[in-house]
Amino acid sequence: MPEMKRVLIFGGKTGWIGQMMGELVKKEEGIEVFIAETRIQNRESVAKELDEIKPTHVLNAAGITGRPNIDWCEDNKPATMRTNVIGTLNLADLCNERGIHCTVYATGCIFVYDEKHPEGSGIGFTEEDTPNFDGSFYSQTKGYMEPMLKEYPTCLILRVRMPVSDDLFHRNFVTKIAKYEKVVNIPNSMTILTEMLPASLAMAKKGLTGVYNFTNPGVISHNQVLDLYKKYIDPSYTYTNFTIEEQAKVIKAPRSNNELDTTKLMRDMPEGIVINDIHTAYELCFQRMKENLTKMGWLPDNMPAEFKRNK
Repeated sequence: MPEMKRVLIFGGKTGWIGQMMGELVKKEEGIEVFIAETRIQNRESVAKELDEIKPTHVLNAAGITGRPNIDWCEDNKPATMRTNVIGTLNLADLCNERGIHCTVYATGCIFVYDEKHPEGSGIGFTEEDTPNFDGSFYSQTKGYMEPMLKEYPTCLILRVRMPVSDDLFHRNFVTKIAKYEKVVNIPNSMTILTEMLPASLAMAKKGLTGVYNFTNPGVISHNQVLDLYKKYIDPSYTYTNFTIEEQAKVIKAPRSNNELDTTKLMRDMPEGIVINDIHTAYELCFQRMKENLTKMGWLPDNMPAEFKRNK
């Protein structure tokens, strides 16, 4: 693989992870960063952009997750496929033709706890396991994609799960569950972006390819996350649990809950990259969040109304 010199980011204009990766790459010395103008489903225009910019590396953070959540995909299946299937394959294929390393920010929401991987057992799904969850159309499209993407020798596929940032941006897993009336309480593997996004860049630089579970090691439950939210952000916050069966009545599509095995990720991680276990990573994340929200003037006592519980 060539040295990282020119990075082209898809999803870098409006995408959450794409924009963060743009900021990250800009800080790297000797690397030029370009934000893609084309949409990944438009094969000819993507080909033209690749040939004009001639990147050494492509980061694909373009994809449809739906607004406000993946239930949107249930009612917009052709649009979801256009980006998540056709677009993702287009870009991987065009990069492969040109020998360009392509990192895909994919998902680990293609598994659900089963008999061989029971909840709380510590037995996580590995990179070799076949997806066993297709309860939502979003996860279904992602489940189709992975076996095809891994046939491209220039492609690095990162299974991101329930991503978390150091703020209360609407895409952040913490933001989503803090706003819900009720939450399930299930341990899950999750991705703390401040730690994991620099890791993705280091992996691309190293020329790693194939599938990687891209989460912090270990699992954390919804309640444990909201307890940290209470501890650092809003001591007056309260939450209520309900069962998966009760949850099913208020969502269009079932959700994926799982633990991913991070043995391969930690083994192949380039030197100098620190990835903490999920509990440590979350504590540090909430400490940074408290600092950020204080700077914004939201803390100590000016949180927007949507985060406040009616007493």
